Amino acid sequence: MSRIALIQTRTPDTQAGALAELEPLVRQAAAGGARLIATPEGSNLLQRDREALQGVLAAPEDDAVVQGLRALARELGVEILIGSALVRRPDGLAANRAVFLRTDGEIAATYDKIHMFDVDLPTGESARESQVYTPGEAAVVVDAEVGRLGLTICYDVRFPGLFRALARAGAEIIAVPAAFTRPTGEAHWEILLRARAIECGCYVIAPAQGGRHADGRGTWGRSLVVGPWGEVVARLDHDDPGVLFADIDPAAAGKARAAIPALKNERAFAGPSL
Repeated sequence: MSRIALIQTRTPDTQAGALAELEPLVRQAAAGGARLIATPEGSNLLQRDREALQGVLAAPEDDAVVQGLRALARELGVEILIGSALVRRPDGLAANRAVFLRTDGEIAATYDKIHMFDVDLPTGESARESQVYTPGEAAVVVDAEVGRLGLTICYDVRFPGLFRALARAGAEIIAVPAAFTRPTGEAHWEILLRARAIECGCYVIAPAQGGRHADGRGTWGRSLVVGPWGEVVARLDHDDPGVLFADIDPAAAGKARAAIPALKNERAFAGPSL
């Protein structure tokens, strides 16, 4: 068994404020024995105003949270998945990027969110991520100490093809760091996470943003760890900042896939006639 920890935050609209909130939670997670610590989407800042966001975005090498968490990984001797940092790319455009850190603080893998959250909700809320971020183009799996880890971000959870591609590449754990809206979180958050775990026969770990943020948005919280059989291994039942610990056994993924060999049984097929 390996111990992991999920960090639930209420990220403010500045990198300095975000690091001040994250650091004590990461230290608490490491003190509790976690070997992998995962943070939510937008761990470095959340800012809905596009002009204000563009004014504070930094390249990863200049971002206070990315660099602060690199230093903490080195100091504490733990692996850290920055669920995502909102960063500036070399071409000047923005990316919503997951960053996986080794115990020496080095960046071992990055993943840019593929699926953009472009929606109009029944509540009147709307989002157009594609107007701010450049979508990624490649799925990413990385070997962590606790097992083979697939990377996704938030809205990706609604696209099972990505998860199956990660599972076919050997992912035993798939991360879904998120900043889910409250209406969609209440309706779909746990259902989607458990479905992806069952379909892929793997752990799904989902560190979340929670509560009312400085930029006015509300996020659902309820960070969750789901096992390969679809069972809830650990959860937070609130939207406040905190640490969620879970002990996982990556071998359980192989057992689940042997019991229900859906990945092996999957076949290509022609689409229906239009």
